[in-house]
Order: sequence, then structure tokens, then C-alpha cells
Amino acid sequence: MAKKTVKDLNVDSKKVIVRVDFNVPLKDGVITDDNRILGALPTIKYLVENNARVILMSHLGKVNHKDPEKTEADKKKNNMAPVAVRLQELLPDVKVSFVDATRGPKVEEAVNALNNGEIVLLQNTRYEPGESKNDPELGKYWASLGDLFVTDAFGSVHRAHASTVGIAENLPSALGFLVEKEVKFLGEAIYSPKRPFVAILGGAKVSDKINVIENLLNTADKVIVGGGMAYTFFKAQGLEVGTSLVEEDRIDVAKAILAKADGKLVLPIDNVVADAFAPDAHHEVAPTENMPAGMMGLDIGPETIELFKKELEGAQTVVWNGPMGVFEFPAFAKGTLEVCKAITELPGVLSVIGGGDSAAAAIQLGFRDKITHISTGGGASLEFMEGKELPGIAIIEEK
Repeated sequence: MAKKTVKDLNVDSKKVIVRVDFNVPLKDGVITDDNRILGALPTIKYLVENNARVILMSHLGKVNHKDPEKTEADKKKNNMAPVAVRLQELLPDVKVSFVDATRGPKVEEAVNALNNGEIVLLQNTRYEPGESKNDPELGKYWASLGDLFVTDAFGSVHRAHASTVGIAENLPSALGFLVEKEVKFLGEAIYSPKRPFVAILGGAKVSDKINVIENLLNTADKVIVGGGMAYTFFKAQGLEVGTSLVEEDRIDVAKAILAKADGKLVLPIDNVVADAFAPDAHHEVAPTENMPAGMMGLDIGPETIELFKKELEGAQTVVWNGPMGVFEFPAFAKGTLEVCKAITELPGVLSVIGGGDSAAAAIQLGFRDKITHISTGGGASLEFMEGKELPGIAIIEEK
């Protein structure tokens, strides 16, 4: 069933709590990448323009609550104050306030002082030890601050926390524009794709993607596998993999996947192998059937690039999660670059990148504007692709 969105709510003069994803990278108190703040702006602007009183909540980093010394250090490091400064810069005509607290009189006074079209940002939700446990009392307290709840932090909807689920249990709730977009594109790509539908999976570990592979083998026409996870599949086939990354405890799982893949699974036929995990390591190309014993695979080879391009020909839907090699090292970035380029050159394709390293790679390599949708949530998009229910979306009311 379709979920309510922010446009289904009457927000005029209402106090609207918005769970955003402002988990931005900070260096010495300075934001180094504000993409997550930019991603939340459409929902925030809509609320401001429709006379809502906006209460923003987000986590930032991790806070250790077991060791008092570490707790204080983490709180200092993961303070939301720089986010409020950046948000005010991005919304110069809107009053943005910041409260250095997560509950209590300071929070309540700031919320009650809001006028229509104004914003208050609360301190890091993870300052509260009950946040990650979805403490019922905390969720109820936070909900008492507002009239309505909007979830717009896709990167957190797979976690049943007080700020993602607890508030929604106590208030009329809806999806923000960012989460609505994620659900639309991921859902369309995976569960009602235009065919042929090709899935591309990479990254280091099979264990991270087992359920994704199994789910996609049921829905996709082809599942292409590259990256470090390919070497566990090679080992499962009894092939030499040298010093490549292999999950020995997942070899039987890889064998089982290969047995039921029914020709859908496409693996590399050659690899760029190196004598060390280093950007300047000596490297060469070796066929999958004949990899040198003392070297490790760090990228797919040229023949594999051509094979993967051929498998992508004619695809109408492509979902990609995980790079094809160690793209952070230029010498081993070609596979990821060429696969990304091939996707963008497919006519009329719906292309979706499932967050995490593959999203970082696409952006770093300059393909941001040539992909239909780049997900903002690595873990959430993975669980979506596994077919799991995401608690922060499941709790939202249906239309």
C-alpha cells in the first residue's frame, strides 16, 4: 500500500518533527561534505513555505555510552552545531535556531518559541542512550514536542530507533520527499522492473551481500558479480585465487548460490592482480582460470569489462551496489569506471545505485548526473534489496 507523504499532511501552523539525515563528515568542527543536508532541503523548504514550525532531528556519528570519558569525547566530536550554521547559510531567509540539548526545558522553550516558517535543530539524537534501543519513554517524549512527524532520513529507516520509529508510533506521520523518492526508485527497479533487468554487485565481502544476491537471482535476468566478493566464488569453484580476499567461512554458501543460479550469475573471466595492496603495487592481468599464487585480485580485467558490457546491452533496468575493484587507487579503478560509464550509455535505462561505496565511486568518477537515482542510504538500500521490511518506513501510515 502507498504510504502517506508530507503533502498529505495539513502542516499550516503545526509543529512538524522531521527526522533528517545530517550525519555529515566533520573535520575539526568543519563540514567536509554537505550532500546530506542538501538532500533534505526540498522537504524542509516545503514545510517552511507552507507555514509549518519545523523541528529537525538527526544523529551524527556514534556515541559510546558505556565509558563516561569516551561519551564526553564522542559528544564533543559529534556536535550538531556546525550543521545549524551550514543550514542557516543554505536558507538565508529563514530563521534557523540550534538547541544544544535533546530534551528538557531548553528544548521545550525553543520549540514553543517557534513561529510559522521557522526552524529549530536539536542536538545529536545519539546523545541519548535510549535512542538506539527505541526507548518507549524517549520516543513518547520527543513526539510530545510536535503535532506531526515526517521521516526523511533514508539512511536510518532500517534502524528501529526512538527517532525513526518511536516518534512515529505516537504521532500522525508521513514520508518526506527524499524517502518517497528512494522508495519509488528502489521499489520500481527491484520489484516491478522493465526488462531486461540486470543487477551488478561488487564490494569486498560475500557475507554482506548473500541475501541480496539470493533475492536478486529471483527477480533479475542477470546478476553480475565483481569486486573482492568474486574471489570467494572462484575459491568455491576450486580455482587458485592467490592472496586475494576470500571468506573461507562463506565458501559453502557461494557453492550453494552457484548451484541454484541457473546461468544467471556472471563472474569475471580475467582480473587485474597485484603483488601488494598498495596504489603503486606491481600489477598485471591474469585470467580467472590461471591466477598467480602470490598475487591478489584488485580489479576486473579488460576481457571482463567487455563481457559485463555485453551482458548490459539492451538492459532497461540496472541496479548497482558495490565497486568492481579498489577504485580508491587509480591503477585499480578502471573496472568500476568502465561499468559505471556503460550503465550511463544505455538508452532509456532506469539506473539505480544502491548507496555506499558504489555511490561514492559514481560521484567521484563524475557520473552523478547521468544515473537515474543514487541512493542516500547504503545499509538501508541493501536491506531493501534483500527484501526486508524497513522499520522506519513500515511504521508510516498508509494513504
